[in-house]
Amino acid sequence: MLNFLTVNFCVMKKTLLTLLILSQLSFSQNILDLKSRAEVIKDLQKERLENLLPDLMEETGIDMWVLITREYNEDPIIKTLLPPTWLNARRRTILVFFNNKKGEVEKAAITRYNFGENIPSIWDKDKEPDQLKVLYDYIKSKNPEKIGLNFSEHFALVDGISKTDYDLFFNNAPKAIKNKVVSAEKLGIRWIETRTEKEKIIYDQLVEITHNIINEAFSTKVITPGVTTTDDVVWWMREKVLSLNLKTWFHPTIDVQRNSKSDLYAFDGKSKFDIIQPGDLVHCDFGINYLTLNTDCQQIAYVLKPNENKVPEYLSNALKEANRLQDIFTDNFGYKKTGNQILKESLEQAKSEGLNPQIYTHPLGTFGHSAGTTLGMWDSQSGVPFKGDFEMNYDTSYAIELNNKTFIKEWNKEVRIMLEEAGIFEQKGFRYVNGRQTEIILIGKNLH
Repeated sequence: MLNFLTVNFCVMKKTLLTLLILSQLSFSQNILDLKSRAEVIKDLQKERLENLLPDLMEETGIDMWVLITREYNEDPIIKTLLPPTWLNARRRTILVFFNNKKGEVEKAAITRYNFGENIPSIWDKDKEPDQLKVLYDYIKSKNPEKIGLNFSEHFALVDGISKTDYDLFFNNAPKAIKNKVVSAEKLGIRWIETRTEKEKIIYDQLVEITHNIINEAFSTKVITPGVTTTDDVVWWMREKVLSLNLKTWFHPTIDVQRNSKSDLYAFDGKSKFDIIQPGDLVHCDFGINYLTLNTDCQQIAYVLKPNENKVPEYLSNALKEANRLQDIFTDNFGYKKTGNQILKESLEQAKSEGLNPQIYTHPLGTFGHSAGTTLGMWDSQSGVPFKGDFEMNYDTSYAIELNNKTFIKEWNKEVRIMLEEAGIFEQKGFRYVNGRQTEIILIGKNLH
């Protein structure tokens, strides 16, 4: 009885610690130290393995999932499972998940070590040196109907088994096992794209941190008009993230659009290395990684001219048109609709309202450009084969990335309003994780 009470007290203590940490995430800007992050990550992984994976394996009809990878050449899905004290897999790592049809998934690591605290090793190399034999014996003992391996022609994140490991497994497997092997493509995508309730809580703070860094970057603390270059701001953002003990998952972009006397135009290349001037419309593309999740955000700012104290109305109206495009697009989200279907409906509706849109939204979460349905690409506005045909599911997160072009007569040219914000699609509908930009950020407002 004493041991039972001790174990349950430890479980309760750990659960309370995680809830306390998550509550801090929700209501403060504090960024956790590495030890606290490790506790959160372990808890997130445990929740996903115990409460999410059984449903996904049942949904996709895969009753055994085998992941094989090697150190420094990790399957992307292995990376979503790495214990926080493991920065890479070790030697040849084999993980096996078996849906026992009792509402739970049995977890086994055929490795020299336990795979962290969540997946115990079942291999004693001193008793059986042949790692593959242990794997085959385990498969036989569970007698699954379908064995999923991570190979996929169209989704890179679920094509993680190397040719060497595939050949090693398949060529040496008994015929009865070979006949059960199928692609785990859909299971892998569903695992990567699905967000748990705890992850949703964390996501709110990630986006808040991202917005705060952008707001600071788009201020006279960082930008001195006529002196600071766009590239200076990019490197300030990189240094800022580093100072917070966080990571950027891609090199940021800062670019400018300017009145009719300039040929600078958003992503034309030249504006990425220009001096920021009063009257510029400045745009950023920026994202961070924290607690296993990623953000991806694009916002815009305006550099006040002398004697100005607000954004010119024509630029504010251009942002309103881009916000309208966002509304049209996310209102078309629907369970089991494909990305190509949503893209087509949204573009048609936007154009019928006189907008000039481009939509190129991607799944976002454990990876920046993640797995799931793709809703257009900047160079594929008629639909995206295969990735755009994947159906939208509940509890999935996206970078709502798009732009709308508005002709500005005062500048005698089109301005492209490029926006990107994290959002989640749930049973009750779509929502932005931490709001969206509806007003242009002012650079220089603290001088007036």
